Amino acid sequence: MRLLERMRKDWFMVGIVLAIAGAKLEPSIGVNGGPLKPEITVSYIAVATIFFNSGLSLKTEELTSALVHLKLHLFIQIFTLAFFPAAIWLFLQLLSITPINEWLLKGLQTVGCMPPPVSSAVILTKAVGGNEAAAIFNSAFGSFLGIIITPLLLLLFLGSSSSVPFTSIFSQLFMTVVVPLIIGQIVRRYIKDWLERKKPPFGAISSSVLLMIIYTTFCDTFSNPNIDLDKFSLVLILFIIFSIQLSFMLLTFIFSTRNNSGFTPADTVAIIFCSTHKSLTLGIPMLKIVFAGHEHLSLISVPLLIYHPAQILLGSVLVPTIKSWMVSRQKKLLQTREPLANLNNPEGLEYLSIKFGH
Repeated sequence: MRLLERMRKDWFMVGIVLAIAGAKLEPSIGVNGGPLKPEITVSYIAVATIFFNSGLSLKTEELTSALVHLKLHLFIQIFTLAFFPAAIWLFLQLLSITPINEWLLKGLQTVGCMPPPVSSAVILTKAVGGNEAAAIFNSAFGSFLGIIITPLLLLLFLGSSSSVPFTSIFSQLFMTVVVPLIIGQIVRRYIKDWLERKKPPFGAISSSVLLMIIYTTFCDTFSNPNIDLDKFSLVLILFIIFSIQLSFMLLTFIFSTRNNSGFTPADTVAIIFCSTHKSLTLGIPMLKIVFAGHEHLSLISVPLLIYHPAQILLGSVLVPTIKSWMVSRQKKLLQTREPLANLNNPEGLEYLSIKFGH
């Protein structure tokens, strides 16, 4: 019974395993030209559905209150979309002399180029009690930025790997990503009240469509006899991904807790999760477009498929530790600044309680 509950809770992870297993058993169904016609149903319809769904679910009207903290937003976006991919590129220069599968290493680079996720960073920030408004803003804004910056980063670091012309990539990105996203936002304006009442399962819809994309991607892999994935490379990539996540979480923690950083403990929580998490929902469709027709697309996708559950697992494990730190840090700061507030002045105490999240 407990196993069934666990499987129901983690149905998407189970779905990924079943999708890959199904592709292994019968790859002919999901290959280009096969019964599913992924060159149409996946490349256009599935990808457009995901981004229309994103446009419909993004609560951009609630983001204005978080706009004022410009330094916080700049830190997260620069770390996510500039420092992260550049640091991974430097790291891969060292790993290139190892026997690790080169396409898995290229996949690590694609992870670095991805925007932050729309949901996981927000959920974990909320679980700790951090700055949820900042997490929502940076997840949404990072998703919008990623639509433009991520393909450019992919082409910058891995450009020659794509078999599709540059203009074709961006025209397809515009039609299947930008246009559905804008339409979704426009539709949301007219049915916002209905959406708030009914609360449609946006996450489950996008995840279900994503499973179809993952399935067809691996169908292409298993139908190609020239592709061989060694277990040694896979184990090493798994270890590297966890090491990268922990290292970057520690790095963002150190930077955001310096005395002159200007960030509150609640801000630090949002920074840790938003700066280090990467979007699978936006990432896989983008890889499908940028590397359309590439025989090693599924191998390039593997690190991102690992990174997604790893970031949720690692984040969930660290929630109690980060929460304990945040509460103790807030108490310490409150005690330090208490003499500055007149204890007989309710407004002063109210200011402190609001500022430090009590």
